[in-house]
Amino acid sequence: MAAGQRGNQPENVVLSTQDLRAYYRMSYFGIDREVRAVDSVTMHVRRNEIYGLAGESSCGKTTFIKTIAGAIRPPLDIVGGSVRYEFLDRDLYELKPEERDSVRWRHLSYIMQGSMNVLNPVRRIERSFEDFAFRHIALEKPAFIEAVKLHLERLRLPADVLRAYPHELSGGMRQRVCIALATVCRPEFIIADEPTTALDVVVQKDVLAMIRETQREFGSSMVFVTHDLTVHANIADRLGIMYAGRLVEEGRTADVFADPMHPYTAHLIASLPRVGKVNTREALPGSPPNLGAPPAGCRFHPRCPLAMDICRRENPPMTTLAPDHRVACFAASPSLDGRSSAGGKTDLPARSEATP
Repeated sequence: MAAGQRGNQPENVVLSTQDLRAYYRMSYFGIDREVRAVDSVTMHVRRNEIYGLAGESSCGKTTFIKTIAGAIRPPLDIVGGSVRYEFLDRDLYELKPEERDSVRWRHLSYIMQGSMNVLNPVRRIERSFEDFAFRHIALEKPAFIEAVKLHLERLRLPADVLRAYPHELSGGMRQRVCIALATVCRPEFIIADEPTTALDVVVQKDVLAMIRETQREFGSSMVFVTHDLTVHANIADRLGIMYAGRLVEEGRTADVFADPMHPYTAHLIASLPRVGKVNTREALPGSPPNLGAPPAGCRFHPRCPLAMDICRRENPPMTTLAPDHRVACFAASPSLDGRSSAGGKTDLPARSEATP
């Protein structure tokens, strides 16, 4: 596949999904059940870009990144759509399982949530590097270990961590090791699933700086998943907001914070604390819908203060309302002053010094 433009797709796109649908299909006591965890998601990630993905728990973020990583297992199933990478000549799911395995870590890597979910507690860190990366790097074992040590040094990690067991390292150090694991093969694309969860704010800042520096040095593209919008403000170039399995807003991070066009996005941003501001934050009424039986039309309409009749009947299409800013909302038509009627201007949280 060429790296250039395909159809209406922008140039320099590394990952694109088109109408991607991934459902959990289960059967209980003879009754079939389908959970629409990812439903008709179309998006793209550009070269050397960090694309942030946000939304509350159970909105489909983790299922989405499983699908783009080619890591689906029953009962999760790809129902429709496509997942295409610039470095592949076919759709990801046209590859055989062993072909997908050969792509992982060499071209496509994964920083998982929780370092102890990755590192084997009874094997030294050195063996974890061998398990994940040795077959993808054309070196004999002694040269491979030296290359790993140089990689750790580049990431400001001491080489002696290779002889340690996971429990001998702090949580922050283990997470840095996981980042080193994910980048040792210099992949073109990295998926980061809540990599700063359960870290204190000081360690979180260092980990974010490490991720950003590594991504810039290697020129990788990245999907960065977290529910913490303040983290996205510090690291993401563009931001996508998911709700109930669907992408509802997407744009440059600063634009989404400054002018959220979807009412759900506006509520998320309004919930953030502001230094020096004393105000009452209103909770969003209701609960996310049951994705086994989602409501007709827009899935946010039962909780939306701007819901109209059409919202209850039809699913709003993704519409571009500003340069590089898309939204799926019937109420987000431009108002007389050129602003959306769904959202509202907010203050962008100050970027941390971790990201220049």
